[in-house]
Amino acid sequence: MASILSRLHPAPGSTAVKTRVGRGRGSGLGKTSGRGQKGQKSRTSGLDKRGFEGGQMPLQRRLPKRGFFNPFARKVAIVSVGQLERFPKGTKVDVAALRAAGLVRRGADFIKVLGGGEIPHALHVEVHAVTPSAKAKIEKAGGTAVSLVPPHVRKPPPQPKPRPVEVAPAPDAKAAPKAKGGDKPKGEKPAKEGGEKAPKPPPAAKKPAEGPKEGA
Repeated sequence: MASILSRLHPAPGSTAVKTRVGRGRGSGLGKTSGRGQKGQKSRTSGLDKRGFEGGQMPLQRRLPKRGFFNPFARKVAIVSVGQLERFPKGTKVDVAALRAAGLVRRGADFIKVLGGGEIPHALHVEVHAVTPSAKAKIEKAGGTAVSLVPPHVRKPPPQPKPRPVEVAPAPDAKAAPKAKGGDKPKGEKPAKEGGEKAPKPPPAAKKPAEGPKEGA
């Protein structure tokens, strides 16, 4: 067995030695390594960009985008009241019964019963959600409809808290600060101790200018 394994080799032409570029001019792929001189194709990342169209607007940017994908969305399966007619009278119709009857696919994680069609006999329905019209038809036939998930009730928006009103303290006559400079009006300086200053004399009248002297 060991002698057979040692003689195994690939078929002729099935393998090829990788060309080593940049190993001298004599190899035929030296210097520029077969890329030529300069240009976009000679660069390391010249044409490696996926979707590159030579500089013009690529296709993935030219096409319009609409909508979005919600990875957290739940898959809702819809079943009408008329489809429940296949179940015999008095049957309990729940999620397992709907899956067994082929009315709901495996990927669905939320089942909702709508009010389309009519139901002639009583059934006991227990699913995630039942519309008001479907519930009325089921109860009219003598059955019951139970929603496993309570309906979503929108919470009222939060109201802003009232700010406390600050009450200013009553002014106290004793603690009131005195005005700077006393009660005198602004512009008048208080008199110094030791008597009042004598009023300044009025300025002397200017002498008239003398004319030119005679004989000058």
